[in-house]
Amino acid sequence: MAMDVVDYEIKGSEMQFVEVELDPGEAAVGEAGSMFFMDVGIGMDTVFGDGSKGGGGGFFGKLLGAGKRLITGESLFTTVYTNNASQKQRIAFGAPYPGKILPMDLSKLGGMLICQKDSFLCAARGVSLGIALQQKLSVGFFGGEGFIMQKLEGDGLAFVHAGGTVVKRELRPGETLLVDTGCVVAYTPSVDFEIQYVGKIKTALFGGEGLFFAKLTGPGTVWLQSLPFSRLASRVFAAAPQTGGGGRDEGSVLGGIATGGLLGGILGGGDDD
Repeated sequence: MAMDVVDYEIKGSEMQFVEVELDPGEAAVGEAGSMFFMDVGIGMDTVFGDGSKGGGGGFFGKLLGAGKRLITGESLFTTVYTNNASQKQRIAFGAPYPGKILPMDLSKLGGMLICQKDSFLCAARGVSLGIALQQKLSVGFFGGEGFIMQKLEGDGLAFVHAGGTVVKRELRPGETLLVDTGCVVAYTPSVDFEIQYVGKIKTALFGGEGLFFAKLTGPGTVWLQSLPFSRLASRVFAAAPQTGGGGRDEGSVLGGIATGGLLGGILGGGDDD
């Protein structure tokens, strides 16, 4: 199926959104819950799978596409936004958390990009969403976030979201980079991806990092993020009052003692007398 060629504009700084301009008959595919606003002439259609096959491919083709998305942890359905008007219409897709939206022109990346399973935001109609399972068992057992990646195929535009600050690195043949597994946003298929053990159990237990790194070897292009959503979520969860991590007085030394520490224990112990 021919790709739709869309014009776009990325707006904002910390919390970005991408505004896509659709010609009559053109369409964009968006991840569930990513739509920000749209003009009245755009029609919505929820489809089974990734929407890349349109009405073709038959039921089993659509089922296979939906199954790939389910494995990567995404919804079975995507939404196709089609310009049904006679003039240009605009639609915007918002980022789910602070970071940057990266436009990926698949035609300039060899027709394929491998990215983190939760980084896809939207794409021109015709881009296929699949899975990229790592071949090595060590990656499967220990890779965590890096095990099941999402594969974007086609020759159109796709938009990927990354958390925090984004770094783009061009790796020369044989050049190697060690990265926290959650910080890998995307890479071109020519990059060799594997998991490497930290090496020292003391470092793994007390260093504050995970047991494994992602080892990326060139040639190819890699995109890295400074704030993976998993890291952000774990910090928020650890600071939540119900987990004992803190509360509204977290910035105060006395607040920590009074709410969940020394005074709490003393007062609690007094009830037993």
